[in-house]
Amino acid sequence: MLNQYLGVLILLVLATGTAVGMLTLTSLLGPKKSFPDKMEPFECGKKPIVSPRQRFSVKFYLTAVLFILFDIEAVFLYPWAILFKKLGWFGFVEMLLFIVVLGIGLVYVWKKGALKWE
Repeated sequence: MLNQYLGVLILLVLATGTAVGMLTLTSLLGPKKSFPDKMEPFECGKKPIVSPRQRFSVKFYLTAVLFILFDIEAVFLYPWAILFKKLGWFGFVEMLLFIVVLGIGLVYVWKKGALKWE
């Protein structure tokens, strides 16, 4: 019975060994110079304009959630397109309803001004 899991065990040992080896080698061979500029928060090679601990606008998170929502729509459209002929009219109507609901959501978000970037 354990012979079935031997490949998984070998892969797990190799992956763990690789991760530990890389961490060990970078800590042993990597540069260890410390200077004030290195310890500052990185912002495209420039001095930070504002504190990195400041609050972000909710618009950033709303945009991310909307992107994920419509990205998931694309994920559902791909398998439907592959099986389009097999599903027939039932599949077409179901996907049409799905797209209409998402379209209504897009219009709602658009009307609320969530897509405007200030």
